[in-house]
Amino acid sequence: MGALERLPQADVNNSLLGRGPSLAELDERARDIFRRIVESYLESGEPVGSRTLSKAGIALSPASIRNTMQDLTQLGLLGAPHVSAGRLPTHAGLRLFVDGLLEVGDIAEEERRSIEARLRAHGRNYEDALNEASSILSGLAGAASVVVTPIRDAGVKHVEFVPLGVERTLAIMVFEDGTVENRLIRLPAGVTPSALQEASNFLNARLRGRTLLEAGADLKAELDNARRQLDASAARLVEDGLAAWTGEGEERALIVRGRANLLEDREALEDLERVRSLFADLEEKEHLIQLLDGVRDGQGVRIFIGAETRLFSLSGSAVIAAPYMTGSQRVVGAIGVIGPARLNYARVIPLVDYTARVLGQVMNA
Repeated sequence: MGALERLPQADVNNSLLGRGPSLAELDERARDIFRRIVESYLESGEPVGSRTLSKAGIALSPASIRNTMQDLTQLGLLGAPHVSAGRLPTHAGLRLFVDGLLEVGDIAEEERRSIEARLRAHGRNYEDALNEASSILSGLAGAASVVVTPIRDAGVKHVEFVPLGVERTLAIMVFEDGTVENRLIRLPAGVTPSALQEASNFLNARLRGRTLLEAGADLKAELDNARRQLDASAARLVEDGLAAWTGEGEERALIVRGRANLLEDREALEDLERVRSLFADLEEKEHLIQLLDGVRDGQGVRIFIGAETRLFSLSGSAVIAAPYMTGSQRVVGAIGVIGPARLNYARVIPLVDYTARVLGQVMNA
C-alpha cells in the first residue's frame, strides 16, 4: 500500500468532517469507482485495475477510469503495491468507506439463537460467559477475538468452598452485581469438611459488602493475627483462596481466541512478516487492554484500522470492538475481533455488536 497517514479513532457512524478527504469531495463517478475498488479488495484481497472495473460494467473507458483512480490516489484513498499493479485502498480509504459507504449486514436468525443459547448456558458464571463470547466471535468471524475483563469493583456477597474429591476444592465467590467467579484450588493435606466451613465463615465475615480491592490488604493482616484461632488447614485454604482472587486474579485478564484463523487467509501466507507482527501485537497485553478500555467510553461499535492505533500500525490490522454492560447498564469491559485490514466489516460489525449486547443481558439476568 501507499503511505498511510495516522488518523484519529472513530465510531462507526461518526462524521468525516475534519479528517481529510470526505465523500462530499468525491463526485458520483469517483465515489462509484472508489466503492467498487474497496468492495473488490475486501472480497479478494487483490489489487484492482482499470480494465477490471471497465469489464465490471462501468460505462467509462479504461483511460478515464485510470484518471479517476489517480485522483483518488492523490487524495490518499488508494495506493499501489507495485508500480504496474492495480490499486488498493489505504487505511484512510478503508476508514472513509466504512464510515460512509459500507452497508452493514444483519445476523441470521439461526446465528442469533446460537449466540444466545451458548451464552445463556453459562448463566451468571462470569468467567465462563466471557470465554464463551470470545470463542463465539473467533469462530463466526473467522479471525482472532479478544475480551478484556474489568477490574472487579462490586462488593462480595458470599464465599464458599465446595470439595471436589480429596485433592481439590471449588472456591466460589458471588458478587453483589450477581456475577460469580470460580477458582479450582488444590486442598492442603488433612482438610476436613469443618475446615472448609471454617474458611468460608472467616472470609464471609470479613468480605461481605466489600470489594476485593478494599479488603485485600486488611484480610492478609487479619489472617496473620487469626492463625492461632483458625485450624491450620483452614488458614492455608483462606490464604490460597485470597491468592487466587486477589493476587493474579485482580490483574486485568485478556482472553484471546482464534489466532490460528489469522493464518488461513491467502494474504497471510504471502505476508508472513505481517502475521508475525500481528501475533506480537496480540502479546502486548497492556496496550491491548488500553485500546479496549477506550471502547468502554463510547457507545456502540468502534473500529480501529491499521495506522489509527500505534499498536497495529506495523501489522496493518483492524479491530472491531464494542463495550458490554452489567449491573445497571454500567459499561465494564469490551469485546472485539482482530484481523487483517480487509476484514468482512459488513458481517463482523453486527456480530460484535450483538454478542456484546447478549453478553450484557446474560450478566444482568
